[in-house]
Amino acid sequence: MAARPLRKPTLTPFLWFDDDLEDAAKFYAKVFPGSKTGNVVRYGDAGPGPKGKVMSMDFEVAGQRFAGVNGGPIFTFNESVSFQIDCKDQTEVDYYWDALAGDGGTESQCGWLKDRFGLSWQVVPVQLTAALSDKDPRRAARAMQAMLTMKKIDVATIQAAANGKEPTLVAAGARESKRVRADTEAAAQSRKKKR
Repeated sequence: MAARPLRKPTLTPFLWFDDDLEDAAKFYAKVFPGSKTGNVVRYGDAGPGPKGKVMSMDFEVAGQRFAGVNGGPIFTFNESVSFQIDCKDQTEVDYYWDALAGDGGTESQCGWLKDRFGLSWQVVPVQLTAALSDKDPRRAARAMQAMLTMKKIDVATIQAAANGKEPTLVAAGARESKRVRADTEAAAQSRKKKR
């Protein structure tokens, strides 16, 4: 094996798109501060794509360099790779959630979503990370239970749960959680009656 280099390398996530790389790069540049599109390489006479179509390009998202290729539908994104957005408060959570899940994206659970290009993101407030890593395991467990009921993370609900208080049901996820609990309790009562 060769000797370990002394120079720290640059790691660049490289993303495979079907044929919408340029649209995605422009979209991310619009959504994230500190973002921009970069060099573009277009298919020429040699192909394999249509002449003039974007083959590859680089771009920055929030200061992180990315590269991508329009490689066709052979490979697609899935949830095994996602990008985490650390948000300082509920306002940032709401902004990134709405920007990425809206306009063709899909919401998932526990702060995860897919944007309209199929790329997975985690929109995570720092308050959630703090609550889940609380030194008091009971506080952490209550925060975890609250998070498991949510799609978009609601900071006030997470903090209330960690503190052991019945949270104000302000988030859609929390309202849904209450409905699911009621349905579950009703089903359990129904099963008891049948016995």
